[in-house]
Amino acid sequence: MELILASNNKHKLEEIRAILGNEYKIVSLNDIGCHEEIPETQDTLKGNALQKASFIYERYHKNCFADDTGLEIEFLGNQPGVYSARYAGEHCSFEDNMNKVLAEMGDTNHRKACFKTVIALILDGKEYFFEGRVDGEILRERHGREGFGYDPIFQPIGYQKSFAELSAEEKNRISHRGRAIQQLANFIKNLK
Repeated sequence: MELILASNNKHKLEEIRAILGNEYKIVSLNDIGCHEEIPETQDTLKGNALQKASFIYERYHKNCFADDTGLEIEFLGNQPGVYSARYAGEHCSFEDNMNKVLAEMGDTNHRKACFKTVIALILDGKEYFFEGRVDGEILRERHGREGFGYDPIFQPIGYQKSFAELSAEEKNRISHRGRAIQQLANFIKNLK
């Protein structure tokens, strides 16, 4: 089965392909020649995921999926949430976002956080949703060099390492995106 991932984020594409394996052909927007900016203007993860998937389905009429991921930090009133990718501003880097979070957290001991991913799948015009979540805490400083985004400052419950210190296989097994993708994979397998 071929599915279009409504993203050109190479980290996300690699992670999803690793989780799904060779059973599915996952193609990126580049692979289908889509170079348009896909809107993300909704105020929820589910809304953004559906907006991105709908944008591709309406233009290409092919089965596709999109995800949106957010880091929710209790101390910050569940921010950055849906704005995680651009928390420090419209054209910010991962570093800028982490710096802003660490500055806002300061010395507080209230460091509880969770990552959530919502996937919107459009299959033959029908919409399906899958959600993955992992709980943890925000570290006081960066640890590790793997992964991307907030991985160096997020430590999942039950681990003494940040996401950026885990191997790709370990992270994919327990991560929010890994859990949502696994639900997607199970759903597709049951369609056969």
